[in-house]
Amino acid sequence: MGLAIGTVELNSVASGVVAGDEMLKSADVKLLMAQPVCPGKYVLLVTGDTSSVETAVAAGKEAGRDKVVDSIIISSIAPEVIPAIMRSTAPKQREAVGVIETYSLASAILAADYAVKSSAIDLIEVRLGRGLGGKAFVLITGNISDVTTAADTAKIQLGKEGMILNIEVIPSLHKEMYQALL
Repeated sequence: MGLAIGTVELNSVASGVVAGDEMLKSADVKLLMAQPVCPGKYVLLVTGDTSSVETAVAAGKEAGRDKVVDSIIISSIAPEVIPAIMRSTAPKQREAVGVIETYSLASAILAADYAVKSSAIDLIEVRLGRGLGGKAFVLITGNISDVTTAADTAKIQLGKEGMILNIEVIPSLHKEMYQALL
């Protein structure tokens, strides 16, 4: 089994700090992200073995009480997702570019994981809420059929929960527009 990832998204910065403290005190997890995002949300992202991540997310949800907006646990995250969240990769543009926009930050992480596991695409970025009014998005690139498959898979998986805002696949994005995305 691979590395697990868990996130708790809250609609209060103060409650987010408390929830993050409880998450780290409850289990042996590594903190990847703890920061405010628009509008007044706070996101916590931890990684570790599945059992530890489950314990930490449960503690965060309990501490966050009614301020929790969303949470997820992915027991075997695709290895490409964490660098895309941390913006530590910049793949070269391939044939097509896809944009998967979600209502919650946690849903964007799930969308990225579904996308990369469903087809041979590269993750450009998983943008979690900063400057987006509390929404999030995933940027992917690859050949047109793989990008379409990845976008469709995310839509099917997350559409059940009503968390997809919009999905667009651009068959041949202009290189200047691609640079603007980076």
